[in-house]
Amino acid sequence: MFRTKAGDAMMELLIEWGVDHIYGMPGDSINTLIESIRKKKDDIHFVQVRHEEAGALAAASYAKLTGKLGVCMGIAGPGAIHLLNGLYDAKLDNAPVLAIAGQVETDLIGSDFFQEVDLTNLFKDVAVYRQTVMSAEQLPTVVNQAIRAAYDKKGVSVLIIPDDIPKFEIERGARKTSSFFVQSECLPQQKDVLQAETILNHAEKPIILAGKGAKGASESLITFAEKLKAPIVLTLPGKGIVPDDHPYCLGGLGLLGTKPATFAMEEADTLIMVGTSFPFTGFLPDTAKTIHIDNDPSQIGKRYLVDVGLAGDSELTLNQLTKLINVSNDGTFLQKYQEEMKDWWSKLEEEELDDSVPIKPQRVIGALQQIADDDAILSVDVGNVTVWMARHFKMTNQKLVISSWLATLGCGLPGAIAGRIAYPEKQVFAICGDGGFQMMMNDFVTAVKYDLPLVVIVFNNHKIAMIKFEQEVMGNAEFGTNLQNPNFARYADICGGIGYRVEQPEEIVSTLEKALAQKKPCIVDVVVDANEAPLPAKVTFGQATGYARHMLKELFQEGEIHKPPF
Repeated sequence: MFRTKAGDAMMELLIEWGVDHIYGMPGDSINTLIESIRKKKDDIHFVQVRHEEAGALAAASYAKLTGKLGVCMGIAGPGAIHLLNGLYDAKLDNAPVLAIAGQVETDLIGSDFFQEVDLTNLFKDVAVYRQTVMSAEQLPTVVNQAIRAAYDKKGVSVLIIPDDIPKFEIERGARKTSSFFVQSECLPQQKDVLQAETILNHAEKPIILAGKGAKGASESLITFAEKLKAPIVLTLPGKGIVPDDHPYCLGGLGLLGTKPATFAMEEADTLIMVGTSFPFTGFLPDTAKTIHIDNDPSQIGKRYLVDVGLAGDSELTLNQLTKLINVSNDGTFLQKYQEEMKDWWSKLEEEELDDSVPIKPQRVIGALQQIADDDAILSVDVGNVTVWMARHFKMTNQKLVISSWLATLGCGLPGAIAGRIAYPEKQVFAICGDGGFQMMMNDFVTAVKYDLPLVVIVFNNHKIAMIKFEQEVMGNAEFGTNLQNPNFARYADICGGIGYRVEQPEEIVSTLEKALAQKKPCIVDVVVDANEAPLPAKVTFGQATGYARHMLKELFQEGEIHKPPF
C-alpha cells in the first residue's frame, strides 16, 4: 500500500494551514524539501530570493500585513544564519513566522560535517518553538505544533530538518494531530475595570496612546475617545489605526512625533495606553494617572508605572469602558490641541511645497500623498525616511509595514515584495533611504523575475543621514556617513525593471505617476537634500548644546561651519 513521504506530507499540512508561498533559496541540505515543493507548485509558490535575509524580512512583513503565517527557508549553515535578522524582526514585532532550516543528514549530525552548524542553539533566542526533526513520523506532528505556537505566541517557530528525513516514508499508524488554531476572547477582571472607571470619570485632561495592539479596534477607540473627550496619539506601529487627519488624532510621539502630541502628553493628567508598551518613556507624563490595556498581561507596566492594568482584548475592553464612564471634563484640553494640530499641519504643508534644489525630502512625501491610493501598501525602510513618512504622510486606509522594534535597515524592499504578493491588486510602494535600499537592492531582481509591479522611492542624498544628525547632536564631528551611490535608475534598467531619476521638485508627481502606469517593478531615484535634519518636535537643551560642540569641532577640524538646523 502506498505510503506518503514525509516532505510531501509536510506540504499537504502547510496547504491545510493556508500557506500559499515560501521565500527561500534552494541548496544542498533542503533539496529534498524543494522537490516536495515542486510537486505542489500549483498550490505553494516558491519565491526564490537572492539573499535569505530578504526572504525572512519578506516573511515577517507578510505576517505583519496580513496576520497570516509567513514562511521562509534556508540551507544549513550560511542560509540558516542569513535568516536570523529577518526572524528577529518578526520576533520583536510579534509576527507569526515559520522558518524551515535545512540540516546535514541525520547520520552526519555531530560529525563537524561540511556546513554543519549547531542550529538548535543558533535559534534559541529568536524562536518561541524550535525542534530538530529526527524521523519521518515526527515531521507532521511538529509542523502542526510549530505553526500553532507561532500563531499563539505571535512569534517565530523554527523547524530544523535534516535533508534525509523528507524523503523517508511515514509508517502506517503514525501519530496524527489537528491543523488548526483556535482563540478565545480575552476580557479584564471586573475589579480592574471598576478601578479604571473611577480614574476616567475624574480625568480633566485625558490622553490616549494607541499602538499596534489596537489594530482592528479603530471604531471602538474613536467612540471611547469621543466619550472621554480625549485626543489620540499613535505609536509608529499604530500609525493608521485612526486616520491622521481625524479631528481626535494628534499624530505620533517621540523623536518622529508631532509638537501637539509632545506638549499634550506633558500636560495630561490621565493616560490610557491601548495595545502598546511604548519604550520611550521620557515622552510620557511624569505624574498622570495611567491605565494600561493589553491582551498580554506581561506587557502591562513593563516599562512605565501604571495605576490600573486591564488584561484584555483592546476592542472588547474599550467597549466595556465606554459603557461605564460618565465624563465630567468640558473638552477644553481636547479643543486646545485640536487647534494646535491645525497649525502643525499648515506648517508641514508649507515644507511640502518647498521648491528648493536639492529637493527637500518632505516634498517627496507630499507628492506620494497625492498619487497613493486610499488602500495602498506602504513599506517604509528605517532612517530619516521613517521620520518623513511618520510626520508628513496622512494615513487613511493604507497599510504601513516597517521594522518598528528591531529597526533594521533594508526592510523596505522585502516588505514591498511581500505586500505585492499579499495584495496583488493594490498599489505597492517601498520608501527607502539610499543606505537602507543598498542593503537589500539585489532583491529588486526578485521583483523583476516574478513580475511584481511595485515602486521603490529612493531618497538619494549620498549619506547615512540619520546617523549624521545623531553624531551632530552628540557634539561629535560627522564621520563615516558618506555613501558612494550608483545611479539607482540605471540599476533598475539593468535589472530588467524601469528606472527614473528626479532632480527637480516639479518632476516628482509626474514621475511617480509614470512609474505606477508601467505596471512593472520601478525605481524612482530622487536626489534629496543631505542637510535636511529630521528634527524632533521639541529640541532639548542637551541636543542644542551638543550641536554647538559639533559646530566648534567642524570649524577647527574642517575649517568650515554650517548653520544649525533648528
